[in-house]
Amino acid sequence: MAQISSYLGIDFSTQQLKAVVINEDLEVTHESAVNFDLDLPEFRTHGGVHSSEDNLTVTAPTMMWIKALDMLLERLKLVGVDFSTITSISGAAQQHGSVYWKKGAEQILKEISPSKFLHEQLQGCFSIRDSPVWMDSSTKDQCSALQFAVGGAMKLAQITGSRAFERFTGNQIAKLSRSRPGTYDMTERISLVSSFGATLFLGQYAPIDLSDGSGMNLLDIHAKDWSELCLEVCAPSLVEKLGKPVPSCTVLGTISPYFVERYGFSETCKVVAFTGDNPASLAGTQMNKGDMTISLGTSDTVFLWLTDPKPSLSGHILCNPINSKEFMALLCFKNGSLTRERIRDDCAEGSWQLFNDILESTPRGNFGNIGMFFDLMEILPPVCGDYRFNKDNKLIQRFSKEVEVRALVEGQFLAKRVYAEDMGFKIDSSTRIIATGGASTNKSIIQVLADIFNLPVYVMDIANSACLGSALRAKHALLGEDFCFQDMFIKPLGIQLSATPAKDAAEVYGPMLARYRILEGKIRNE
Repeated sequence: MAQISSYLGIDFSTQQLKAVVINEDLEVTHESAVNFDLDLPEFRTHGGVHSSEDNLTVTAPTMMWIKALDMLLERLKLVGVDFSTITSISGAAQQHGSVYWKKGAEQILKEISPSKFLHEQLQGCFSIRDSPVWMDSSTKDQCSALQFAVGGAMKLAQITGSRAFERFTGNQIAKLSRSRPGTYDMTERISLVSSFGATLFLGQYAPIDLSDGSGMNLLDIHAKDWSELCLEVCAPSLVEKLGKPVPSCTVLGTISPYFVERYGFSETCKVVAFTGDNPASLAGTQMNKGDMTISLGTSDTVFLWLTDPKPSLSGHILCNPINSKEFMALLCFKNGSLTRERIRDDCAEGSWQLFNDILESTPRGNFGNIGMFFDLMEILPPVCGDYRFNKDNKLIQRFSKEVEVRALVEGQFLAKRVYAEDMGFKIDSSTRIIATGGASTNKSIIQVLADIFNLPVYVMDIANSACLGSALRAKHALLGEDFCFQDMFIKPLGIQLSATPAKDAAEVYGPMLARYRILEGKIRNE
């Protein structure tokens, strides 16, 4: 009888450690999770992190993640996972977190005993106890120094895919090197949370993958290697502490004997490079080359698959986790569902049904009116407040309720198309939009999305896309990077066509798109 194969995906997210197991047909067979606050109260985290009084410094206990992994594997065993069937493992993690291994830690990793939990044996392996995470914003000075040294914010974006951000790992390393040089010198290896997870399974230091490594302000995204200039600015002897980055599809080796003897994994089980949660989600949503994924949640996030990226000061360009020759872009818009809910409450008595009825009762193009609504200081563009323009491009005080509802939805999607195109997104006959998140279930809103982009919109109803993407990547890596990722799928997983554009969509929204660019420029310069 043929050997049954399954694939394990792990996700070290901010608040939980999650896992999914898929079979050879890519069906999810098992899931489990550990909630840091609830299941590990001894670490006293809130939302999975520790925050300083001024909220600038935000960290997470490194040992909490290790103890959670012990718990997660025990829970998977309890729900019936046969670890001996797992052919390969990959994973994801919150981006921009960093882990600092003390000198001698790798030797301890290689000698861990299966008779004890991991967390009992790795207590003394870290030069700092709490790891900086993506919510940290304490490195303003380091960001300024890095940008000045390379010739400005735009130059840094052209090299690394992003201007300097306070949460990015290069700036976190620079802060540690300058404020605690002794601790930095004592550090043998610096991992991202993703490569830290891979290290635990491998039993030796795992390299940083190119995709997650693109979120550090240290990687030259075109050369696919560390930027010597950026390393030099950040800290001394940094290349030795980071190791050489590898493509995200790299098979790193076989699983540590610890997991073979303690949990019954096969000694031939492969460990595939772990990556960031956003790149893993690109895999989980099963994007094709040229596609776009839009997550419509508290904030709206756009993922793009790009061949010829155009770095900017606002978004992020990362190496593609499925094909290292390609790229992905990440755009974040703060004012998502909460702004939609405010307009629903103001104009539709708090009812989504009434909101949709109003939206559908107004024509595409909204009589030439354009609205931009920002409850919080937005990222793209960096402004706050409500702005309403009539068909003559004049700023006015208020719209009718009917115009307001459509102006909100059209304005949000016009912005996304403008910024996507600025980053290098091009529409062709095979391009799709894949929508996820809470608002993706609202067909009226999704129809406007299809019309503004003049593209079909598919809705994905699978949760934990980063976790699923990790399991899919675990299988794909065994087939080789040259094997087309999409060829693994007999049919899409949980993706259904939700809306197709109206015949006059391009005619209506082409001119509006050009006007939106002009009007947004006006409010930026106010």
